[in-house]
Parts: sequence; C-alpha cells; structure tokens
Amino acid sequence: MPDDVTVEEEQTVTEAIAEVPAESPADESPADEVDELVEEGEIAADYLEQLLDILDFDGDIDLDVEGGRAIVAIDGGEDLAKLVGQRGEVLDALQELTRLAVQQSTGDRSRLMLDVAGWRAGRRTRLSGLGTEIAQRVAESGEKESLKPMTPFERKIVHDAVAKVDGVRSESEGAEPNRRVVVLPSA
Repeated sequence: MPDDVTVEEEQTVTEAIAEVPAESPADESPADEVDELVEEGEIAADYLEQLLDILDFDGDIDLDVEGGRAIVAIDGGEDLAKLVGQRGEVLDALQELTRLAVQQSTGDRSRLMLDVAGWRAGRRTRLSGLGTEIAQRVAESGEKESLKPMTPFERKIVHDAVAKVDGVRSESEGAEPNRRVVVLPSA
C-alpha cells in the first residue's frame, strides 16, 4: 500500500474485499440463473397461493422466466381486480411484498414481476402504443411532447417504444413521483 494510506483506509478496503462473494453472478451459467429464477417464481407462487387462500379468492398462478427475471401471473378469478387497484397501486404493493417474501427465503434481492388479471400485460400494450404514437407525432412536428408522470416500469415501456422510431429520442425528467417521459426530436 502507498505510504499516504491510513490504517483506517486500508482496513476499509480489506473489509470491502472480504464482502465480495467468491462467485459473482457473471460466473453463473445461464442454466443456473434460470434455475434460480424458477426457484424465485416457485417461492412467490407459494406465497401468493397462501394469500389467495386467506382472501378466499380464486385464481390460477402461472410462472415464467423472461428478460432475466421471474414472471408470476395470477389469472382466472372474479375478485382479482381488487388485487390490481386503481392504476395498479395495489398490484405494485403486492409485487413488492412478494419480492420481500422471496428475498426473505433466498437471501437475495428479487426483481420478480407480478401480473394480476392481465393488467400489467394490457398496460404494457397500451403504453407501447402511446409511446409509438407520441414519437411519430414528434417526428412529424419537430415539437417535443411531455407525458404525464409514470412509474419506472411504465417509463421504461415508453422509452423502449420511442427508441424504435427514427428521428426522435426520449428522456425522463422530474423527481418521483412526478417523473415523466419527454419525447424530443433527435439532435
């Protein structure tokens, strides 16, 4: 170590190195990663099944792995709209609780995505269409447009849709919970 490093700094570096896991996620094979995501989905499904039983709600739980995350969907019950709430607020809270249940079981942070009654899938379709429509309008007019505030999930969908249209770009501005997508002509 250089002479100008204090004992405290050296100890901090040593502790930081000691906290780095021996095997990083980059060392995992794709099959191992999929197995871990399937396990996450199964833990989440068990948690959600217990919740549905407590609430006396009917629903079928489907598991999938897509885009490096576990996807859990609950479909088929009449009462499921209550688990979505207005603008998906209840669904977002339920997703966070499910992620915490998975983290408690595995010890690892979960990026699990939860959908109930197809709400998130429908929202994705609508937002993608909106992003494309706004992007095309901006490409034609040359005038920037701001969308209303959205969640990070919603903004990502709009950014992805805008990226597919030539001559425009998008960025987010503002602070949560008022962060919004702005679509601008490409410079």
